[in-house]
Order: sequence, then structure tokens, then C-alpha cells
Amino acid sequence: MPSPHSAVGSIDQIAYLDQAAASDAGQYKQRLLTGLDLQPGHSVLDVGCGPGTDLAALATAVGEDGLVVGVDHDPEMVEQARRRTSTLPHVDVLIGEAHALPLEDASFDRARTDRVLQHLANPAQALAELRRVVRPGGLVTLAEPDWDTLAIDAADTTTSRAYARYITTDVVRNATIGRQLGRLLNAAGFIVESVAATVVLFRDYQSAEAILRMPAVAQRAWQAGALDEQVARAWLTELAESPFLAAFTFFTAIGSVGRFSE
Repeated sequence: MPSPHSAVGSIDQIAYLDQAAASDAGQYKQRLLTGLDLQPGHSVLDVGCGPGTDLAALATAVGEDGLVVGVDHDPEMVEQARRRTSTLPHVDVLIGEAHALPLEDASFDRARTDRVLQHLANPAQALAELRRVVRPGGLVTLAEPDWDTLAIDAADTTTSRAYARYITTDVVRNATIGRQLGRLLNAAGFIVESVAATVVLFRDYQSAEAILRMPAVAQRAWQAGALDEQVARAWLTELAESPFLAAFTFFTAIGSVGRFSE
């Protein structure tokens, strides 16, 4: 699931991304894989591939005659992704920026980003790059959270609101990117095929903590002066010891490139 907490230094990001993908909150991945309509022989691009969590599934879908290319800006992620796909000769992983992909024009049948746009300095430029590298008739899928919809139930609603506000204003660069996906696709020259919203719901503290990392983020917030430390600690104790509920909205979108696009 998308992490609003990638800057928390103690979190192992590779382990976190794998854990999020394997959780109940990661079930949207299969829907997006279906939405890509991958066929044997297709070439598919995964921008912001991280440690290669999804590359093997993409490779299976396009078969040995297809091509899967992952791109990530983080050398550690690229190294891990290459290691994981070393037995798959039709998978390549490159170091590169989403804003300036190291790829030729119209070179892919399909492309995807998953929880990447929320972190970028210029999401519109990243989508322009996807539009550049996807051929006429191709498809892209996007998946992003909308952190402005985060709701955490607690008797202390003031702290819950302050915590959520801190995430949207100080932690995630593009906290409301999920709701913007259709508009951004349209502005980049894609035909918007679908936009869907799913509520990600947590009913127990342990599963939420694995994804949302409440204590680590709350600590950042009180160190930044956004929360009172003692009040925040009491709030965390309440969350851990009381019946738990938290939710946010997750958006997915599919865009296509017209066959006779200019």
C-alpha cells in the first residue's frame, strides 16, 4: 500500500513495499494487472518499480516473447529488482527518473505507475513522459492514494485530525493526487478509459500499523511541533488498546493512447 512515511529513516523501505503489496490493502494490484490487458509479446514499462515487487507478474503475463522494463531512481531498489529478476531474461531494470525516462519514443505497448506520483516533484511531467513512450493503441494504469481522505477513529478526534493534516501538509508531497488522476491523464493527452475509487479499511491496529506506521509518523509530528508529544502518546495508546478503525480512499485510473494520435 502507499506509504506516506517514506522519509521515516528507520523504516526498511524494501521490506515495507513488499509487506504493503502482500497485505489486504494491496489487492488492487490484480485489478490493475487485468486492466493493463497484457498479451504475450507485449512490451510493458513499470515506472518507479521499487525492489521489483511486480516485475515477475508482468513478465508472466507477457511471456518469453514479451519485454518488461522497470525504472527507478534509487540504485538500491534497482539492484534489488535486478537480483530478483536475474533468472528472467526478458526483464530489464534501469536507473532513471520518471520526469525524464531513459527510453525511446513510442517504445512500449503498456505502462504503469503504482504509488509513485504522490512523491514526484512534477506528476504532469511524468505523465507526459508516459505519453511519449507509449505507442498509439497502448494503455497506462495509475494507482494513487488520496491522503486527504484519511480518517482514524478515536475519542480524541482533535489529534486524529491533526495527525491526518500533518500527513497531507508535511509528509506527502502530492497528498491529493489520487483524485486528480483522470484530469492528469486527460491533460497529458490520454483518453481516460476508467477511474475507480476504493476505500481501504483497517479494523485492527496491527494491520493498520504495518501500513500506516502511526507511531513513527506521530513522532515526526511532535518533533516538528505539529502534535503535543504527551497528547499524541495518549492517542497512540488509545488506538492500540481500543476497538480500531481507520480508512482512506485509493484511486486507480486507466488511460489509452488513440491509434491516430498526433
